[in-house]
Amino acid sequence: MKSKSIGKYDVAICGGGPAGCAAALSASRSGLRVIIIENMGQLGGMATSGLVSHWLGGRSFDCRKWVVGGIFKEMSEEAESAGIAIIPKPRKGEKYQPHGWHMGLKHGIPFDPFMMAAYLDRKMIDAGVDVLFFARAVGVVTEGNKIKKLLIADKRGIETLEAKAFVDATGDADIAFFSGCKTVKGREEDGLMTPATLMMHVDNVDQDVLSEYIHKKDAPRFREEIKELRKKGIWKFPYEIFISVQLDEKGVMMINTSRLCDIDGTDPVSISEGMVRGRRESLHLLKIMRKHFPGFANARLKAIAPLIGIRETRRIVGIEKMTINDIISSHAYPSTIGFTSYGWDLPDPKKPSHQPMDSKKVVKPQFLPIPYGIMVPKPVTNLICPGRAVSVERDLLGPLRVMTPCMAMGEAAGIAALQVVKHEKSFRNVDTNWLRRDLRKRKAIVDIGDIA
Repeated sequence: MKSKSIGKYDVAICGGGPAGCAAALSASRSGLRVIIIENMGQLGGMATSGLVSHWLGGRSFDCRKWVVGGIFKEMSEEAESAGIAIIPKPRKGEKYQPHGWHMGLKHGIPFDPFMMAAYLDRKMIDAGVDVLFFARAVGVVTEGNKIKKLLIADKRGIETLEAKAFVDATGDADIAFFSGCKTVKGREEDGLMTPATLMMHVDNVDQDVLSEYIHKKDAPRFREEIKELRKKGIWKFPYEIFISVQLDEKGVMMINTSRLCDIDGTDPVSISEGMVRGRRESLHLLKIMRKHFPGFANARLKAIAPLIGIRETRRIVGIEKMTINDIISSHAYPSTIGFTSYGWDLPDPKKPSHQPMDSKKVVKPQFLPIPYGIMVPKPVTNLICPGRAVSVERDLLGPLRVMTPCMAMGEAAGIAALQVVKHEKSFRNVDTNWLRRDLRKRKAIVDIGDIA
């Protein structure tokens, strides 16, 4: 059966999450014709459909410095002005603040996910970016080392989409995998991956009572309370901490607590089991919260995410690989296209509340650089993979997998596509000095001295 063509574009982006949206905006602003292919019915990816409504990794822990500029800073400030998001400010003498009750989270940008989806629609319309919802790339047509077409599945059947450059912002390296690029998945010794999470939002939380208890008991994660509940047979989950984050409105909390082991984000059977288990655990957790956690007695369920939060699947084997030894030796990256401030957060596949990097005693730089080459797979020449599928030693995935560094990567990928489309270069041969200059013009942060 002959497939119908959707059309021809300069840049086709698979995945409308943070990396994909940033790539679309930067490519369109470079004068390219762009389309996003998105499996869900809204843009934003995990931020909206996954209800991980908290952009992390883009500011310093004291909330005083922007670590990622460009499109991330632009959207954060616009969303705050529109009443969609909060940009938390430094608070002198405050030990804990409600946007995570933890140093590693308070720098984030919390927002209303439902309003954010509509905001992203407007951003793409204004930029002239085409968006196709409820569609998924299921294969590719290649010629030599180039992708010529995507195979797109939607309600009309299997269709084709032609482009000159392709951005794999699926988070799972789907397009790289389909096109024969080498990928790896999970731990080297057994292939196991870090646990997944199904997010829950609640409202009607008495945040004053919650805050008073956390400060009085020095209990931002309720560790001792959970130990007591486990002794009584009430807490039977495999995780040992409780994480709550105030979103854009006081009393509305994101519950980032469940850790679902043995979920493979590239296997639909496994994902389906994770969704069912995640909903069941969320409802059970809510009952415990109401009965045992101060401030949550009258909490109401607002939403359970329709999309499971996957932290890790495939990683590309790229033209450059970032390693822990690079960090230990303070390796310089002349092709740096951004930074992340996020910490070592990649929980053990079987012990969800244990962070393996804590025992390895490796000191992460306050601001970790992101080199361009970790986004470029081999051997396909017109494909780039911004986001959590980058070419890094597994332990380094933690600081890079969260949404704000993914935006930084996406913005760089969209600009790099200009050389691929207009000058017929491969992504491998993009002039990174030119790329960094262009990023600076767009107020992105590519030099450590510009973090302010």
